[in-house]
Amino acid sequence: MDTQQTTGDGGGREFQRVADELRGRMTDGTYPMGSFLPSQRDLAEEFGVSRDTVSRVMRELVNEGWVETRQGSGSRVVKTQRIQSSTPKASRSRHGTTLGPLISEAFEQPEVTLDVSTLTSESLDAHIRLQAERIRGGFIAPQRIVLRMLLPDATLPLPYPQVKHDRNDPRLRERLGRITELHTASLEESLRALQTEEFVPSVDVRIHRTPLTPTFKLYLFNGVEALHGPYEVIERKIVLDSEEEITAVDVLGLGATLTHHVKDEDPNSPGTVFVDSMQKWFDSVWNLLSD
Repeated sequence: MDTQQTTGDGGGREFQRVADELRGRMTDGTYPMGSFLPSQRDLAEEFGVSRDTVSRVMRELVNEGWVETRQGSGSRVVKTQRIQSSTPKASRSRHGTTLGPLISEAFEQPEVTLDVSTLTSESLDAHIRLQAERIRGGFIAPQRIVLRMLLPDATLPLPYPQVKHDRNDPRLRERLGRITELHTASLEESLRALQTEEFVPSVDVRIHRTPLTPTFKLYLFNGVEALHGPYEVIERKIVLDSEEEITAVDVLGLGATLTHHVKDEDPNSPGTVFVDSMQKWFDSVWNLLSD
């Protein structure tokens, strides 16, 4: 999902940290389809949180459709990130085609350009923080990083997420705003600190708001690769900060199918046409519709 629970207190931050990490592990293949997650006790020890926090995270992951839990048998992964590539596997690098490795490959270049259009910055935040750790550890050394991100205008009356039977209930929109602000600030800080601490000579982070409701997620890597996928509208349970469980109309972000396209030397190839058309779309919205 693109929208998950977060609060301003320590418990909320710990909940978010554990949930984000487990979602990340399910999307990058650490916990593949059909595998079982570690026990709640083991997860609580690993993350240094209470069993209650882990239990709340599991409830969230069940509601989102990531795992199914049965008494006495643990929690089994029933959903992972699916990415279909238009490029033959033989021409891909050793990493394969998943979001994390594609971002890692982009950051292995001397100059990194990343254009992103999304509902929130949640998915991207975790991947950016991972790349910042690789840079600090000396594993990669990009000389310039440019990130442009399009997000919906915070005042836009989005059709999702919303309480199913009460479109005027503001709680889910407020929750979406908190999530977006949290992760946007996190990734901005992670990238700008790389320049401040002199790990990367040049860092340019720009985030624009648009009067458009996102209907798809788009990543453009260094002008030559694209990941694209529509937001599937779904119905799911969301547990609010007050512990109240409500039925919501939301969208599937993490876990949705994405398609991968690569630009090549043929100007008429499907990959080249797709990447070029998506880049033109992004630039047009960035230049003419965004603030």
